[in-house]
Amino acid sequence: MANFRMIFRPNYAQKLSILATLPLVVAVAAIALLIAFESRSSAEREIQALQQQLLAAKKAELRNYVTQARNGFSFIYGRAAPDDEEAKQQVTQILSSMIYGTDGFFFVYDYDGTNLVSPRQTEFITRNWTGLKDSQGTPVVDEFIRLARQGAGWHSFMWQKPSTGEEARMIAYVVGLQDWQWAVGTGVFIDDVLATVATARAEVESRVQRTFFYTGAIALAALIIVFASGMVLNIRERRLADVKLKELTQRVFDTQEEERGRVARELHDGISQILVGVRYTLDTASRQLKRGELQRALPPLDKGIENLATAITEVRRISRDLRPGVLDDLGLGPALQALTDDFAQRTGITSNFSTVVFRNRLDAEAKIALYRIAQEALMNIERHADATEMSMDLRGHAKGATLRISDNGTGLPPEQDRSGAGIGLRNMQERIEQLDGTLRILSSRGTQSGTMIEAILPLSHLLAPAGTRGKPE
Repeated sequence: MANFRMIFRPNYAQKLSILATLPLVVAVAAIALLIAFESRSSAEREIQALQQQLLAAKKAELRNYVTQARNGFSFIYGRAAPDDEEAKQQVTQILSSMIYGTDGFFFVYDYDGTNLVSPRQTEFITRNWTGLKDSQGTPVVDEFIRLARQGAGWHSFMWQKPSTGEEARMIAYVVGLQDWQWAVGTGVFIDDVLATVATARAEVESRVQRTFFYTGAIALAALIIVFASGMVLNIRERRLADVKLKELTQRVFDTQEEERGRVARELHDGISQILVGVRYTLDTASRQLKRGELQRALPPLDKGIENLATAITEVRRISRDLRPGVLDDLGLGPALQALTDDFAQRTGITSNFSTVVFRNRLDAEAKIALYRIAQEALMNIERHADATEMSMDLRGHAKGATLRISDNGTGLPPEQDRSGAGIGLRNMQERIEQLDGTLRILSSRGTQSGTMIEAILPLSHLLAPAGTRGKPE
């Protein structure tokens, strides 16, 4: 008993060592908690960003599926009357054949709630599902119809997977065919996204625990050394601990950067694979239509396949050069010149670009908007115009700046015949309206066919020349 009391009666040196150790213990504990908290917070932000990116990729995939499906039957729907049962039958056959992956399919409900197409769950067909809710009480069919009446929209709910029979979270994209009062859509299960996020969270938690454990081990080692070697070793070990903590923090940052790069590469490859899968789906639909001797449907489907091949190439090209450096370094003129040269080399269309010396006087928003409008216009010429010549002109004037793009192609069809088209034109219009500018589109068909797109920006988007004040020249 006396020996026990002697052990717990520290002498002056031991008291001094304990006193010197306490700040170290408190500091290391605080640092360990701070690192754990910051690591968990930072990792949670990365996980949320990853989840949003994966969901955005899924939504882009769904939107692309529905767009391509609608393009596949737009030639039927655009010509059919609201009561054309034969046309409706043809469209339902097309959508019934468009299945993809292990669980992907298109569904159709009329605005009364009756299912018309459900190729993987045929027991739904011809039955009315008004009031259907999932296991969590979320309306399903009623929400489809509401979104379709509004034009289009997203909906998330629980649904049974056809491949396993188990319930999983699904995201669906629905569009409305107002003439037929149909809600057409497709969905994709996101259990893989949720599983990826859960795995990432588990890895983060494990990493935080390891970090906390390593920090505690370092603190314990430092504590033993302090007791053994005194104040000098205590100071020395504190410095070593600081170095190790800095290295550990740097390793966390390096790991985060590597993760960002990996996610970026996977998203890029995934988008390309999605487009390839859609092309395969359309090709399968084309072969099925051939076996059904629906010859009128073959040319649009083959054209859709050709357009998808072009889209795949375009996605890869955009991923390589999403924003040209010459736009920031030299200005809009050289950037449009490079865009024109690339267009002429890629398409074989005779192209000409002319401009006045801008001296890089357009503000950043105006340069980006005009560049994107030019990109959209050239894409439309390449895909739809059947043109042999294209000219682009950029110049400033007393009222602002004007970009004019013209071709000698077939011209735009009448507005009533542009079924499903016009998204690119709306994008141009929205971009120019955000800058208080105007967009003019002049098109003619016949012997003097062609299209001219003119984007005009107000004077407020021209910067004053260097060394001057007031309005630009």
